[in-house]
Amino acid sequence: MDEPAEAWRAMGEAEASGRSRAERFDRLARWLLPLLVVVAIVFGWHLVVVVNEIPPYILPGPGTVFATLVKDWPILSGALVNTLAITTLALIVATLGGVGLAILFSQSRLVEYSFFPIAVVLQVTPIVAVFPLINIYVDNTTAKLLICAWIVAFFPILSNTTLGLNSADRNLHALFHLYGASRWQTLRHLRLPAAMPYFLGGLRIAGGLSLIGAVVAEFVAGTAGFGSGLAFRIIEAGYRLNTARMFAALILISAAGVAIYLVLSLASHLILRKWHESAIGRER
Repeated sequence: MDEPAEAWRAMGEAEASGRSRAERFDRLARWLLPLLVVVAIVFGWHLVVVVNEIPPYILPGPGTVFATLVKDWPILSGALVNTLAITTLALIVATLGGVGLAILFSQSRLVEYSFFPIAVVLQVTPIVAVFPLINIYVDNTTAKLLICAWIVAFFPILSNTTLGLNSADRNLHALFHLYGASRWQTLRHLRLPAAMPYFLGGLRIAGGLSLIGAVVAEFVAGTAGFGSGLAFRIIEAGYRLNTARMFAALILISAAGVAIYLVLSLASHLILRKWHESAIGRER
Protein backbone atom coordinates (compact mmCIF):
# COMPACT_ATOMS: atom_id res chain seq x y z
CA MET A 1 0.00 0.00 0.00
CA ASP A 2 2.90 2.34 0.72
CA GLU A 3 4.68 1.83 -2.60
CA PRO A 4 1.84 3.14 -4.81
CA ALA A 5 1.42 6.15 -2.51
CA GLU A 6 5.14 6.86 -2.68
CA ALA A 7 5.07 6.52 -6.46
CA TRP A 8 2.12 8.93 -6.81
CA ARG A 9 3.81 11.42 -4.48
CA ALA A 10 7.06 11.21 -6.46
CA MET A 11 5.16 11.77 -9.70
CA GLY A 12 3.41 14.77 -8.19
CA GLU A 13 6.68 16.25 -6.97
CA ALA A 14 8.30 15.71 -10.38
CA GLU A 15 5.36 17.38 -12.11
CA ALA A 16 5.44 20.33 -9.72
CA SER A 17 9.19 20.67 -10.18
CA GLY A 18 8.84 20.63 -13.96
CA ARG A 19 6.07 23.23 -13.82
CA SER A 20 8.19 25.43 -11.56
CA ARG A 21 11.15 25.25 -13.96
CA ALA A 22 8.87 26.11 -16.89
CA GLU A 23 7.49 29.12 -15.03
CA ARG A 24 10.99 30.35 -14.17
CA PHE A 25 12.06 29.94 -17.79
CA ASP A 26 8.96 31.81 -18.96
CA ARG A 27 9.64 34.72 -16.59
CA LEU A 28 13.29 34.84 -17.67
CA ALA A 29 12.41 34.74 -21.37
CA ARG A 30 9.81 37.49 -20.93
CA TRP A 31 12.54 39.93 -19.89
CA LEU A 32 15.65 38.50 -21.54
CA LEU A 33 14.37 38.10 -25.11
CA PRO A 34 13.28 41.77 -25.56
CA LEU A 35 16.60 42.87 -24.04
CA LEU A 36 18.54 40.72 -26.51
CA VAL A 37 16.52 42.14 -29.41
CA VAL A 38 17.25 45.72 -28.29
CA VAL A 39 20.96 44.94 -27.94
CA ALA A 40 20.99 43.42 -31.43
CA ILE A 41 19.25 46.48 -32.90
CA VAL A 42 21.71 48.88 -31.23
CA PHE A 43 24.68 46.80 -32.36
CA GLY A 44 23.35 46.69 -35.92
CA TRP A 45 22.81 50.45 -35.84
CA HIS A 46 26.44 50.90 -34.72
CA LEU A 47 27.72 48.64 -37.49
CA VAL A 48 25.75 50.50 -40.17
CA VAL A 49 27.20 53.84 -39.05
CA VAL A 50 30.79 52.58 -38.74
CA VAL A 51 30.93 50.47 -41.90
CA ASN A 52 29.35 53.12 -44.11
CA GLU A 53 31.18 56.01 -42.39
CA ILE A 54 27.96 57.98 -42.06
CA PRO A 55 28.51 61.51 -40.68
CA PRO A 56 26.79 62.31 -37.36
CA TYR A 57 24.56 65.03 -38.83
CA ILE A 58 22.95 62.38 -41.08
CA LEU A 59 22.87 59.36 -38.75
CA PRO A 60 24.69 59.51 -35.42
CA GLY A 61 25.84 56.29 -33.80
CA PRO A 62 24.32 55.02 -30.54
CA GLY A 63 27.40 56.18 -28.61
CA THR A 64 27.02 59.72 -29.95
CA VAL A 65 23.31 59.74 -29.10
CA PHE A 66 24.00 58.52 -25.56
CA ALA A 67 26.71 61.16 -25.08
CA THR A 68 24.30 63.84 -26.34
CA LEU A 69 21.60 62.57 -23.99
CA VAL A 70 23.97 62.95 -21.04
CA LYS A 71 25.32 66.34 -22.18
CA ASP A 72 21.91 67.84 -22.98
CA TRP A 73 20.10 66.26 -20.04
CA PRO A 74 19.38 69.61 -18.30
CA ILE A 75 17.51 70.77 -21.42
CA LEU A 76 15.86 67.48 -22.34
CA SER A 77 14.80 66.60 -18.80
CA GLY A 78 12.86 69.86 -18.44
CA ALA A 79 11.16 69.23 -21.79
CA LEU A 80 10.36 65.67 -20.69
CA VAL A 81 8.72 66.95 -17.51
CA ASN A 82 6.58 69.38 -19.50
CA THR A 83 5.45 66.67 -21.94
CA LEU A 84 4.67 64.23 -19.13
CA ALA A 85 2.71 66.89 -17.26
CA ILE A 86 0.41 67.42 -20.26
CA THR A 87 0.16 63.65 -20.75
CA THR A 88 -0.78 62.99 -17.13
CA LEU A 89 -3.36 65.76 -16.98
CA ALA A 90 -4.93 64.62 -20.26
CA LEU A 91 -5.11 61.03 -19.01
CA ILE A 92 -6.74 62.09 -15.74
CA VAL A 93 -9.33 64.25 -17.47
CA ALA A 94 -9.99 61.56 -20.09
CA THR A 95 -10.46 58.95 -17.36
CA LEU A 96 -12.87 61.05 -15.33
CA GLY A 97 -14.85 62.15 -18.38
CA GLY A 98 -14.82 58.75 -20.09
CA VAL A 99 -15.90 56.77 -17.02
CA GLY A 100 -18.53 59.33 -16.05
CA LEU A 101 -20.03 59.43 -19.52
CA ALA A 102 -19.91 55.63 -19.81
CA ILE A 103 -21.87 55.31 -16.55
CA LEU A 104 -24.40 57.79 -17.89
CA PHE A 105 -24.67 55.76 -21.11
CA SER A 106 -25.27 52.56 -19.12
CA GLN A 107 -28.14 54.18 -17.25
CA SER A 108 -29.89 55.58 -20.31
CA ARG A 109 -29.94 54.11 -23.80
CA LEU A 110 -31.34 57.36 -25.19
CA VAL A 111 -28.32 59.28 -23.89
CA GLU A 112 -25.97 56.68 -25.40
CA TYR A 113 -27.71 56.81 -28.77
CA SER A 114 -27.57 60.62 -28.71
CA PHE A 115 -23.96 61.26 -27.71
CA PHE A 116 -21.91 58.17 -28.60
CA PRO A 117 -21.77 59.11 -32.34
CA ILE A 118 -20.26 62.47 -31.35
CA ALA A 119 -17.53 60.64 -29.43
CA VAL A 120 -16.86 58.52 -32.52
CA VAL A 121 -16.55 61.69 -34.64
CA LEU A 122 -13.95 63.07 -32.20
CA GLN A 123 -12.03 59.81 -32.41
CA VAL A 124 -11.90 59.49 -36.20
CA THR A 125 -11.13 63.17 -36.91
CA PRO A 126 -7.34 63.75 -37.15
CA ILE A 127 -6.12 65.97 -34.35
CA VAL A 128 -4.02 68.03 -36.77
CA ALA A 129 -7.26 68.98 -38.53
CA VAL A 130 -8.95 70.00 -35.28
CA PHE A 131 -6.05 71.98 -33.82
CA PRO A 132 -6.43 75.10 -36.04
CA LEU A 133 -9.93 75.58 -34.60
CA ILE A 134 -8.66 75.02 -31.06
CA ASN A 135 -5.90 77.53 -31.76
CA ILE A 136 -8.50 80.15 -32.70
CA TYR A 137 -10.82 79.75 -29.73
CA VAL A 138 -8.35 78.91 -26.92
CA ASP A 139 -5.72 81.43 -25.86
CA ASN A 140 -3.81 79.47 -23.22
CA THR A 141 -1.07 77.28 -24.72
CA THR A 142 -1.26 74.66 -21.98
CA ALA A 143 -5.01 74.40 -22.46
CA LYS A 144 -4.53 73.89 -26.20
CA LEU A 145 -2.13 71.02 -25.65
CA LEU A 146 -4.32 69.51 -22.95
CA ILE A 147 -7.44 69.56 -25.16
CA CYS A 148 -5.60 67.88 -28.03
CA ALA A 149 -4.16 65.14 -25.83
CA TRP A 150 -7.55 64.65 -24.14
CA ILE A 151 -9.37 64.19 -27.46
CA VAL A 152 -6.97 61.42 -28.46
CA ALA A 153 -7.10 59.61 -25.09
CA PHE A 154 -10.80 60.00 -24.33
CA PHE A 155 -12.45 57.53 -26.69
CA PRO A 156 -10.68 54.26 -25.68
CA ILE A 157 -11.73 54.74 -22.06
CA LEU A 158 -15.29 55.67 -23.00
CA SER A 159 -15.80 52.80 -25.46
CA ASN A 160 -14.14 50.11 -23.32
CA THR A 161 -15.92 51.15 -20.13
CA THR A 162 -19.27 51.33 -21.92
CA LEU A 163 -18.68 47.84 -23.34
CA GLY A 164 -17.76 46.53 -19.89
CA LEU A 165 -20.80 48.05 -18.20
CA ASN A 166 -23.05 46.48 -20.84
CA SER A 167 -21.31 43.10 -20.55
CA ALA A 168 -22.49 42.22 -17.05
CA ASP A 169 -24.02 38.74 -16.82
CA ARG A 170 -27.72 38.95 -17.68
CA ASN A 171 -28.59 36.15 -15.27
CA LEU A 172 -26.93 38.03 -12.42
CA HIS A 173 -28.71 41.18 -13.55
CA ALA A 174 -32.03 39.32 -13.37
CA LEU A 175 -31.10 38.05 -9.92
CA PHE A 176 -30.40 41.58 -8.71
CA HIS A 177 -33.74 42.67 -10.13
CA LEU A 178 -35.48 39.72 -8.43
CA TYR A 179 -34.11 40.75 -5.05
CA GLY A 180 -35.22 44.34 -5.58
CA ALA A 181 -31.80 45.94 -6.01
CA SER A 182 -31.83 49.57 -7.02
CA ARG A 183 -30.06 50.95 -10.09
CA TRP A 184 -27.25 52.27 -7.89
CA GLN A 185 -26.81 48.93 -6.14
CA THR A 186 -26.77 47.06 -9.45
CA LEU A 187 -24.24 49.52 -10.84
CA ARG A 188 -22.00 49.37 -7.79
CA HIS A 189 -22.03 45.64 -7.08
CA LEU A 190 -22.48 44.15 -10.56
CA ARG A 191 -21.82 46.47 -13.49
CA LEU A 192 -18.74 48.32 -12.21
CA PRO A 193 -16.85 45.13 -11.21
CA ALA A 194 -17.76 43.56 -14.56
CA ALA A 195 -16.48 46.65 -16.39
CA MET A 196 -13.20 46.91 -14.46
CA PRO A 197 -11.09 44.69 -16.80
CA TYR A 198 -12.46 46.54 -19.84
CA PHE A 199 -11.76 49.92 -18.24
CA LEU A 200 -8.19 48.96 -17.33
CA GLY A 201 -7.59 47.72 -20.87
CA GLY A 202 -8.82 51.03 -22.25
CA LEU A 203 -6.68 52.89 -19.71
CA ARG A 204 -3.52 51.15 -20.95
CA ILE A 205 -4.37 52.18 -24.50
CA ALA A 206 -5.27 55.72 -23.47
CA GLY A 207 -1.98 56.13 -21.58
CA GLY A 208 0.05 55.77 -24.76
CA LEU A 209 -2.42 57.78 -26.82
CA SER A 210 -2.32 60.69 -24.36
CA LEU A 211 1.46 60.85 -24.83
CA ILE A 212 1.03 60.72 -28.61
CA GLY A 213 -1.61 63.45 -28.43
CA ALA A 214 0.61 65.67 -26.30
CA VAL A 215 3.59 65.26 -28.64
CA VAL A 216 1.51 65.83 -31.80
CA ALA A 217 -0.07 68.91 -30.24
CA GLU A 218 3.38 70.27 -29.39
CA PHE A 219 4.50 69.70 -32.98
CA VAL A 220 1.47 71.53 -34.38
CA ALA A 221 1.52 74.34 -31.82
CA GLY A 222 5.28 74.83 -32.03
CA THR A 223 5.42 75.83 -28.37
CA ALA A 224 8.70 77.39 -27.32
CA GLY A 225 10.21 78.88 -24.21
CA PHE A 226 10.00 77.66 -20.63
CA GLY A 227 6.98 75.43 -21.19
CA SER A 228 8.29 73.69 -24.30
CA GLY A 229 8.22 69.91 -24.50
CA LEU A 230 10.22 67.23 -26.26
CA ALA A 231 8.48 67.82 -29.59
CA PHE A 232 9.74 71.40 -29.72
CA ARG A 233 13.25 70.20 -28.86
CA ILE A 234 13.07 67.82 -31.83
CA ILE A 235 11.96 70.66 -34.13
CA GLU A 236 14.67 72.95 -32.76
CA ALA A 237 17.35 70.29 -33.18
CA GLY A 238 16.18 69.66 -36.75
CA TYR A 239 16.65 73.32 -37.65
CA ARG A 240 20.17 73.18 -36.21
CA LEU A 241 21.02 69.84 -37.86
CA ASN A 242 21.64 68.45 -34.37
CA THR A 243 20.49 64.98 -35.31
CA ALA A 244 21.94 63.40 -32.18
CA ARG A 245 19.69 65.54 -29.98
CA MET A 246 16.71 64.60 -32.15
CA PHE A 247 17.44 60.93 -31.54
CA ALA A 248 17.97 61.56 -27.83
CA ALA A 249 14.60 63.30 -27.51
CA LEU A 250 12.92 60.54 -29.51
CA ILE A 251 14.43 57.91 -27.19
CA LEU A 252 13.07 59.81 -24.18
CA ILE A 253 9.59 59.89 -25.73
CA SER A 254 9.74 56.14 -26.39
CA ALA A 255 11.02 55.44 -22.88
CA ALA A 256 8.24 57.56 -21.39
CA GLY A 257 5.63 55.65 -23.41
CA VAL A 258 7.03 52.30 -22.27
CA ALA A 259 7.11 53.48 -18.65
CA ILE A 260 3.49 54.64 -18.83
CA TYR A 261 2.40 51.30 -20.27
CA LEU A 262 4.33 49.31 -17.63
CA VAL A 263 2.94 51.37 -14.75
CA LEU A 264 -0.65 51.01 -15.98
CA SER A 265 -0.14 47.28 -16.66
CA LEU A 266 1.18 46.81 -13.12
CA ALA A 267 -1.77 48.72 -11.68
CA SER A 268 -4.15 46.59 -13.73
CA HIS A 269 -2.51 43.38 -12.51
CA LEU A 270 -2.59 44.47 -8.87
CA ILE A 271 -6.28 45.35 -9.12
CA LEU A 272 -7.37 42.18 -10.94
CA ARG A 273 -5.02 39.53 -9.56
CA LYS A 274 -7.27 38.48 -6.66
CA TRP A 275 -10.45 37.84 -8.61
CA HIS A 276 -10.24 38.05 -12.41
CA GLU A 277 -9.13 35.15 -14.61
CA SER A 278 -6.98 37.31 -16.87
CA ALA A 279 -4.66 38.09 -13.94
CA ILE A 280 -5.07 34.89 -11.92
CA GLY A 281 -3.98 32.80 -14.89
CA ARG A 282 -0.62 34.58 -15.10
CA GLU A 283 0.17 33.82 -11.45
CA ARG A 284 -0.46 30.09 -11.75
